[in-house]
Amino acid sequence: MKKIFLHFKKIDIFLFLIPILLTLFGILEIWSTSKGDFLNLKKQIFFLIIGVFLMVFISFFDWRILRENPFLILAIYFISFFLLLFLLLFGPKIRGIKAWFKLGPFSFEPIELAKISLLILFSRYFSRYHVEMYSLKHILISALYLFPQAILVFLQPDFGSFLILLSLWISILFFSGIKLRHFFLLILIFSLIFIFSFEKILKPYQKERILTFFRIKIPDPLKTGWSQKQATIAIGSGGLLGKGIKKGSQTQLGFLPEPQTDFIFSAICEETGFLGILILFSLYSILFWRILKIGFLAGSNFEKLFSGGFLALLFSQMFFHICSNLAILPVIGISLPFVSYGGSNLISNFILLGVLQSIKTHA
Repeated sequence: MKKIFLHFKKIDIFLFLIPILLTLFGILEIWSTSKGDFLNLKKQIFFLIIGVFLMVFISFFDWRILRENPFLILAIYFISFFLLLFLLLFGPKIRGIKAWFKLGPFSFEPIELAKISLLILFSRYFSRYHVEMYSLKHILISALYLFPQAILVFLQPDFGSFLILLSLWISILFFSGIKLRHFFLLILIFSLIFIFSFEKILKPYQKERILTFFRIKIPDPLKTGWSQKQATIAIGSGGLLGKGIKKGSQTQLGFLPEPQTDFIFSAICEETGFLGILILFSLYSILFWRILKIGFLAGSNFEKLFSGGFLALLFSQMFFHICSNLAILPVIGISLPFVSYGGSNLISNFILLGVLQSIKTHA
């Protein structure tokens, strides 16, 4: 009992409370946009309870199990790979993509397990070879780990999740000390891949979104441009204090699509205004600061890379989500971490927080 008490004393209180507050912020908006159907609200509360339990439970285990057990890392990696492959071959198509397994009233996104496996795998790989980052060999080897899963995600087609995996890989390369010439080489390669993909792989609706974003094609207000048009109206109409919970016209009258997931930032802006967004950004800033602090104080490169990679995962999701809501980027279906409705993403983030808590408590 004394050991359990001492363990809880070592837990980072900010890393424990801030994600819960962010999730509660999202739950408030989910309740506001439920319109009498509270199933998603009940499920999100359930996901929060499961996530917090897993975070605390994982924090009791020594994180060095991950660093020193390559077979465990590879097992997680191949499980996520085969789940993505099975999903692509046999999974149901929901909203035009194969991204979820349906399990009764719940759904499961294998991409979240893929994020966890790649984060742990890259952290271990580059913690061993970061001093040899002058060699292009290690960049290419790490790419061999990335692309089997990334290609399966791209073929779903889930371009947003593909960008998140790419952002994770590039971020850890930077933290490991990639050379500038190698970075520009990667930019050239991905530019060529994008051109090829645009012509041969992307679906018509994905091409339409990109062309609309770059103003190459005039948006049809009833099709491609509708979502972002309504999102920007909602953001702009919030003002300083917002219109109030359950009082946002765009959100409550159905003009804003997917207000609990893809466009929850716009819904929050409309109903809570600048003050609500200031609170939201303050919570994210504290969370990012604590993750960085644990990374900087870490004693090994694995801990530093894991912390930096996790921060990159959260920040890239937040960045893509907010920019698509502001019509700065095309809509690619990225959720707002901890805030948007969705059990797979929420629980996977709390699992990674549990590893960070383990790094903190076992330092």
